[in-house]
Amino acid sequence: MSIFAIADLHLSLSANKPMDIFNGWDNYVDKIKLNWEKLVKKDDSVVIAGDISWAMALEESLADFEFINNLPGTKYILKGNHDFWWESRTKMENFFKEHNLNTLHIIHNSAAACENIAICGTRGWFYDAENDNKVLLREANRLNTSIIEAEKIGLQPIVFLHYPPLFDTQVCEEIMNVLKQHDIKKCYYGHLHGNAIKKAVIGKHYGIDFRLISCDFIGFTPVVVV
Repeated sequence: MSIFAIADLHLSLSANKPMDIFNGWDNYVDKIKLNWEKLVKKDDSVVIAGDISWAMALEESLADFEFINNLPGTKYILKGNHDFWWESRTKMENFFKEHNLNTLHIIHNSAAACENIAICGTRGWFYDAENDNKVLLREANRLNTSIIEAEKIGLQPIVFLHYPPLFDTQVCEEIMNVLKQHDIKKCYYGHLHGNAIKKAVIGKHYGIDFRLISCDFIGFTPVVVV
């Protein structure tokens, strides 16, 4: 059994916001399905690090989540900056249960044991977000809470974020401080597209191995975590 990761699916099976108007995103839904089904088996798991659906409300996201639910594997989802459908954990879990979306699980102020690691993380907050220190501190606290929950499990915590904690020469100190305090060794993030990918920080920095998993960067193909 393996664990994979991907971010920024940007599904719009019900919403009128197709991504294929952007360079490199042609037939992206078909690519995701084809590549996913080639790699991921029923007993595998996939972390989806935000920007999952363009739906503006939870009820409008059903087609997108049915698409994900029907793909192989167990899925662990985190919030992205465009996931406006995101509701309370209770509302989302009830929605998933009502519609038999039984392969979907939420990571939010929480962690999950998966194989020999503990999945944890949050949306994050960084360089192109509005300058809102209150939101940033809230996200740092959520990350801290999630990592603490992962540590309680007793397995190696691997962090998944939507926003990059590092970008070009910029550092989101509040998020990085949490990662360093908990001696995190691996961090996966999304959010970056197009020209921004050229300035992505990838590889080992501050003793942490950073990996970009935005859909277009990884060729619409889930990447192996372990």
